[in-house]
Amino acid sequence: MKNVIRRKPYLIPVFIIIGAAAIGLFGWVVMALWNAALVPATSAAIITFWQALGLLVLSRLLVGGFSGGRRHRRGDYWKEKWDNMSEEKKAAIMEKLKNRFEGRNPEQTNESKDSPGN
Repeated sequence: MKNVIRRKPYLIPVFIIIGAAAIGLFGWVVMALWNAALVPATSAAIITFWQALGLLVLSRLLVGGFSGGRRHRRGDYWKEKWDNMSEEKKAAIMEKLKNRFEGRNPEQTNESKDSPGN
């Protein structure tokens, strides 16, 4: 993306216009859905376009924040830790997990219940 902008700087206003249009469209959709669905169903107040944009910003803050780029997820930490682990350590962890969860497999428990020794 950066390389495209360096070679074609005239695209910057196009991206700004497309971004503004997308924000406007989302605001209009929120306003239309709120006024069409919530006002008749719950007697909520009718909202304006600017209030709808405010709802969009508020929902973004409450749900995801405004952090740019890729967010660090918990699974990424454990995957990186596993990838950097020695084979001996991986085998020890797998053996420990195998011992911990031994007998919890539903297929194994059903087979042991059906065996004539029980």
